[in-house]
Amino acid sequence: MKPSLQLKLSQHLTLTPQLQQSIKLLQLSTLELNDEIERFLAENPMLEREDGDQGDFVPAAATATATTPHEGETTVATEAPPDNSSHEAGSQDEAQDWSGSGSSSGNRDDDDTDFQDFQAAVVSLRDHLDLQVSLSPLSDRDRALVRFIIEALDDDGYLNQTLEDLLALLPPELDVDLDDLSIALHQVQSLDPSGIGARSPRECLALQLRARAPDACRELALAIVEHHLELLAERNFARLKRVTGCSEDALRDAQTLICSLDPHPGSAYSAQETRYVIPDVVVRKTRGRWSASLNQEAMPKLRVNALYASILQQNRGSGGALTSHLQEARWLIKNVQQRFDTILRVSQAIVDQQRQFFDYGDVAMKPLTLREIAEQLELHESTISRVTTQKFMSTPRGVFELKYFFGSHVSTDTGGAASSTAIRALIRQLIEAEDRKKPMSDSRIAELLGQQGIVVARRTIAKYRESLGIPPVSQRKAI
Repeated sequence: MKPSLQLKLSQHLTLTPQLQQSIKLLQLSTLELNDEIERFLAENPMLEREDGDQGDFVPAAATATATTPHEGETTVATEAPPDNSSHEAGSQDEAQDWSGSGSSSGNRDDDDTDFQDFQAAVVSLRDHLDLQVSLSPLSDRDRALVRFIIEALDDDGYLNQTLEDLLALLPPELDVDLDDLSIALHQVQSLDPSGIGARSPRECLALQLRARAPDACRELALAIVEHHLELLAERNFARLKRVTGCSEDALRDAQTLICSLDPHPGSAYSAQETRYVIPDVVVRKTRGRWSASLNQEAMPKLRVNALYASILQQNRGSGGALTSHLQEARWLIKNVQQRFDTILRVSQAIVDQQRQFFDYGDVAMKPLTLREIAEQLELHESTISRVTTQKFMSTPRGVFELKYFFGSHVSTDTGGAASSTAIRALIRQLIEAEDRKKPMSDSRIAELLGQQGIVVARRTIAKYRESLGIPPVSQRKAI
């Protein structure tokens, strides 16, 4: 075949670097956004935070919500930073989602303080037990065996290995037998907190009961734990009264005592990661209307470094790397502004749709989907998904993730629909008001909801009840 030249027209989607960055920033949480901005500040000399004495800056979209400032608060509108870049037309649906409102970044006061942040020391379970062992009048050999048992405990304080398995781990020349390990285990079980070193939940509860002052209630509770714990778990109170020969009042007191015990005594010393939530949006009711406004404390306050910008302007054409840094700084400032503008638009749309929730609570939550908000704001559905993930709204009823306001539809007798969130709230209300001696089954709850016009299957009630952490009817029965 002869080589030939051909002209061919084709279309393809292209994500510009600016659009890629805007999409990335949109899906970040507030804490992740701050980390990302810190990275940009460290790498780009053209980018800096505005000084704390520059005043409070509110994006244009924030002022468009008609939220009246509280007394003593001021809002100052600012001009948008210069922008020499634009998205490529037709890149994809999300490229058209961004509103070029050109609003300014938020406010963040930088107070000069001389004090440091100190973190409280975390004492582990092993450290807590080892301190007690070091103060005990034991021989060096016995103290070493006790510490050997302590090292075998799990985070809840249980000994999951048998003494035979532990004995096999010790070298024969130490001349340790099972009796020595049994004595060491007894020493561990005498340490604080009570219940440490147990080999089963039954033994853990029994150790805690034996550590209490003896009385009739303790003796009954100890008998139930050691011999009839399964009956208590099944709420078979009639049989418990028969096998123990106790009265109903005595059984009620023993049950209360057993329920007050801690089946995981070592968990109090396990390190727990604290999750901090910074609300992106604040919802207030002003002049009878619920409106959303951006949380100024969550908004980074950025600007282009004036000194480097002036140097670059004086040496136009020879900036080199500074020119690239300037372009990146402007992109970041604009994309951060668009991120918060989009969050505010979506939040206000959610507030408008869920006004009844803010007035009356979960039972008034309307069914809502991402598509409905996307069509209302003429945005792509994936953009709404990014906006509502790890973004939080502070309301008079608490702090909620934006995704909380979306729920599936459940049909009603009148042909309408009810939100799954509202149904969960109704289930909780019905269970909280039930007679604890005769709790309602899932079928009965479905019947009561049906009387209110909400058609829900029994298995759906069971699913919603489990998601609320509510036990089944057999475990809710009280004496």
